[in-house]
Amino acid sequence: MTAQTAIWCALAALAGLPLPAGAAAEDSPPFTGNEVRAILAHGPWPGPARTDPGNRVSGKPEAIEFGERLFFDARLSTGGKFSCGTCHVPERNWTDNLTRGAAAAEVDRNTPTLMNVRLGRRFGWDGVTDSLWSQSMRPMLDARELGASARHVAELVRKDDQLACRYRNSFGAPPPASDDEAVFEDVAKAVAAFQETFVSPTTPFDRFRDALARGEPVTPWLYSEAAQRGLRIFIGKGNCDSCHGGPNFSNGELRDNGFSVYAAAGHADPGRDGAFKVPTLRHLLLTAPYGHHGELATLADVVRHYSEADPRRPARSPVAPKPLNLTPGEQSDLVVFLESLSTFSNPWRPTDVTSCR
Repeated sequence: MTAQTAIWCALAALAGLPLPAGAAAEDSPPFTGNEVRAILAHGPWPGPARTDPGNRVSGKPEAIEFGERLFFDARLSTGGKFSCGTCHVPERNWTDNLTRGAAAAEVDRNTPTLMNVRLGRRFGWDGVTDSLWSQSMRPMLDARELGASARHVAELVRKDDQLACRYRNSFGAPPPASDDEAVFEDVAKAVAAFQETFVSPTTPFDRFRDALARGEPVTPWLYSEAAQRGLRIFIGKGNCDSCHGGPNFSNGELRDNGFSVYAAAGHADPGRDGAFKVPTLRHLLLTAPYGHHGELATLADVVRHYSEADPRRPARSPVAPKPLNLTPGEQSDLVVFLESLSTFSNPWRPTDVTSCR
């Protein structure tokens, strides 16, 4: 099929028109039964909504709206200049595209996306917390981020009529007058309830995966042959899905990714025994630079990192990544596949501002 014919066919398909004679697409790369099962394991997307049993306001609309207000309220910071939204910018897929996050001062690690954070089991690059609401407390207290205290946050909520009203609607009672820690924990739970609503939209991969599940033929304009070749590497030679498995393309565990060797002088970071949380790969085109220190600028750099042996990289653990030895063509195909896990849209829209009563 010529490039011109392929373009015409793509336009015809979008318009719902029949294809001209002789314009049938070439057969896409066939997948074995095991490969199909591995592919189908990455969906369907999005998965069913679920609430956090450790957060009593998880999924509660009033708490979600309260958490949204708090997330973007710079008054939570000691100097009134920074909010959670300073580093987790909606238009940047809830990250900041900086090498390392910075509010009151630069922190040690890259700002991770909050997209699909509801699916996590461990939180923070080092997996130090086991609930989203407890993780939400850390940046509020860190002097380099919001630099607040439980007392500061509790007093803000008590003294602001709109925040106090939203607290009461969320938790069923006014903020306690003398228990700063209780108010602070509830604020974190409301912020977590808001973050649980961040779900990435479906992608070209999802449309391909669902067509495969239905037994439908896959045409190049639905999913390119380069992306399919890259997918085969992802689930096969690359063994990428041993860590980036499931519908969210992350097993949520900690692994030694070998990125620490690229860290700038003075930024050594052992994580947890040399290991860091496996991030989701969904929407990753919007979250550069990559790695827990923001060491790698592009997806091509990430693929090259895993493909090539680096003599500077010590094996910190038996599960440290070993070089994949991919050819330049295989590296290119793998990048094309990774790109297919993203779309250039963010489904989140701000809630209309209304007065609380």
